[in-house]
Amino acid sequence: GGCWHQCCPGRNNACWAPGARRARCYCDSYCERTGDCCEDYHAACRRAVVGCAVGPWGPWSGCSSLCGVGSKARSRQVTVPPRHGGEPCPDLKQRRGCLGEHLTCGTAK
Repeated sequence: GGCWHQCCPGRNNACWAPGARRARCYCDSYCERTGDCCEDYHAACRRAVVGCAVGPWGPWSGCSSLCGVGSKARSRQVTVPPRHGGEPCPDLKQRRGCLGEHLTCGTAK
């Protein structure tokens, strides 16, 4: 067995392959600390793991309601997608409540 099929970031006990003499060898980055990496870990995972990177948040949109309760949204873009078991991307969109207070709100009654 080997890591060619999977590489995992951090400590992940589910990220293993069958090793020599029925023992498990691991393909998570924590195996370097514990010394139980599969023989091909460095070739298959070490240089290949790339975690997600994202850009800054964009500006909040305007309130979806001119008068009363609505919502605003903002987003950000992925600058480096995750590869080979790297850290997944965080949320790319956020939403929050707002209160529309357009000048015509008081006269709409």
